[in-house]
Amino acid sequence: MTDSPSNFVVQRVNYLDARDSAAVRDMLSVYAQDPMGGGAALAPQAMARLCADLAQRSYAFSFLAWRGNLAIGLVNCFEAYTTFKASPLVNIHDIAVHPSARGTGVGHALLQAVQTEAVQRGACKLTLEVLTGNSVAQKSYERFGFAGYQLDPSAGHAVFLQKLL
Repeated sequence: MTDSPSNFVVQRVNYLDARDSAAVRDMLSVYAQDPMGGGAALAPQAMARLCADLAQRSYAFSFLAWRGNLAIGLVNCFEAYTTFKASPLVNIHDIAVHPSARGTGVGHALLQAVQTEAVQRGACKLTLEVLTGNSVAQKSYERFGFAGYQLDPSAGHAVFLQKLL
């Protein structure tokens, strides 16, 4: 548990705990319905099995920020591996702060919890994706130390792509 000066705590998620599982689903719903999360509700079938699926993956971990009994922040992460460093890395797949708690340090506290976990896992770096139109998040990530990824400046920055299956 991480104490915060802003009257909230950050705790690692137990995916099989009913309270944690409900809070993960609630915060992920808030994020998904935000314009920066796609602006649409997630499929009920996916939400129903989400935490049970995550509990089966040793490389998955999450943290929730709590203000009393109210979840106000969530970060979902996955350990991966970088062949160039022959080391684990941690990808921040989702990070969400409830609109009522934005600007209060919740995002920074969640990132700090992830960084601490990544160091304990021997990870060499953290990765994440952010929309180009989300300047508030970009500035927050830059303040935390994130920067665009490139191997050689003449080759440009890495670009995140997807192919739906």
